[in-house]
Amino acid sequence: MPGRIAFAVACACLIGWAGPASAQGYPTRPLRFVVGFPPGGSTDVAARVIAPKLAERLGQPVQVDNRAGAGGTIGVDTIAKSAPDGYTIGFGVSGALTINVTLQSLPYDPRKDLAPVTLVAINPLVLAAGPSSPVNSVRELVAWARPRSAQLAFATGGTGTAMHLSGAMLNAIAGIELVHVPFKGNGAAAAGLIGGQVPLAILDLTSARPFLRAGRMRALGVTSARRTPLAPEIPTIAEAGVPGFEMNSWFGIIAPAGTPSEIVTRLNSE
Repeated sequence: MPGRIAFAVACACLIGWAGPASAQGYPTRPLRFVVGFPPGGSTDVAARVIAPKLAERLGQPVQVDNRAGAGGTIGVDTIAKSAPDGYTIGFGVSGALTINVTLQSLPYDPRKDLAPVTLVAINPLVLAAGPSSPVNSVRELVAWARPRSAQLAFATGGTGTAMHLSGAMLNAIAGIELVHVPFKGNGAAAAGLIGGQVPLAILDLTSARPFLRAGRMRALGVTSARRTPLAPEIPTIAEAGVPGFEMNSWFGIIAPAGTPSEIVTRLNSE
């Protein structure tokens, strides 16, 4: 999507910039790593893998700070409004940086208020069914839902997320009407699916894999154009009954606009 391309191009420019190796004396105190989702989702897991390694490289603690809500927008706004001194960084996700720009009035401008540091991951999503679902495949879902408008709900980790957009795309392409039920993060959406509160969910694959392996939810299809090496046994939604469907989420590390270029380059390098 255009937002992902723009973000990647910005990151590539940072990688190629031949600036100083590090800012003078930076860092001299702990860093805050803001994650716009609650614990348990792919961004939180990634942050808790990256933070201790980054701390080793920088010689200062890196503390994960979960600021959940509004599809990652609260976390991004926290970063945008922080001092541009290199001591607050965090994750920007596709929903908060590109999708929500077209859906609502944001308290920040991603192009003016943020500095991209690096792309971290492009993450496939999975359409999953829970114990209360009447369907076991994408084809069954489409056949069941077409004559029963607004009778099946799907959970996601929040309004304006890539998961929400995936559901809207599925409705549009397949000619069905699933009802969106936003939860506060992927972990909560997965719990709602397993607990029978909703029959379907669109989750990031990282969050869903333990539950899929344990048989607590069933994978109907992944949203990527091709099967993912992470779970090659799961068909794509396109091959499973909705030709032309494709969607991925992505996230990367961002800093407040105005952060010195030497610090951004140092963070990118580390």
